[in-house]
Amino acid sequence: MAVEVYQQLASLLEDVDHQLLAMDLWQQQSPPAQALASTEPFAVDQLSFSQWLQFVFLPRMQQMVEAQSPLPDNCSIAPMAEEFFKQQAADKKQSAAMIKYLAAIDQLISKN
Repeated sequence: MAVEVYQQLASLLEDVDHQLLAMDLWQQQSPPAQALASTEPFAVDQLSFSQWLQFVFLPRMQQMVEAQSPLPDNCSIAPMAEEFFKQQAADKKQSAAMIKYLAAIDQLISKN
């Protein structure tokens, strides 16, 4: 896989990270290990979507980027983000920015 893909992905992951902070969704305290070990999609039984992004998705993807290990064949996070932010009182502009970043990650991973 081309190095550029990993560079683009690293940049998008940083955008998601910053967007979580901008939306005041960043948490200082990690959830308990059992919550992080959930086998449900997006750990919906244990974590909010923003917690899943911060404590599961971002670290796993950053490890893949750093190791330049094979990326998943497919990624579809933006639809989950759309559902989550529909139910939040979050700023629409901020939510749209987050969904845009996640859709870009979905597209980047799914086309490679």
